[in-house]
Amino acid sequence: MDVTVTVTLHASFLPHDDPDASLAFYRDTLGFEVRDDVGYDGMRWITVGPTDQPGISIVLQPPAATPGITDTERRTIAEMMAKGTYAGILLATADLDGAFARLRARNAEIVQNPTEQPYGVRDCAVRDPAGNLLRIQELR
Repeated sequence: MDVTVTVTLHASFLPHDDPDASLAFYRDTLGFEVRDDVGYDGMRWITVGPTDQPGISIVLQPPAATPGITDTERRTIAEMMAKGTYAGILLATADLDGAFARLRARNAEIVQNPTEQPYGVRDCAVRDPAGNLLRIQELR
């Protein structure tokens, strides 16, 4: 008997080093809704997501909360976040130019203007307040 199993994306994690700045970016700049904001032991986990996709979330987490990492690893993570090389995510929109204009108007850190890529997509890139790279791809 062949059983079909469906697996879907539920949540993805990105680090933050300033919960209020990250909250403002994802809520006010990208327009995501806040689904949860939990504090524990001086740290905050903030869950956000697109209003029209209630089953998909991004959890903004403090990188120091990762169990089992050493102080040296924490320093390395902080250095990589500062350079913008630690984490990223790919988002998509039907209106790339409109999304980019909104990001620029709200002073997001622009990495790349909307560009037709040689691999067949048109996208742009920005960094969130923690340095995470967000590529936003145009849906066609």
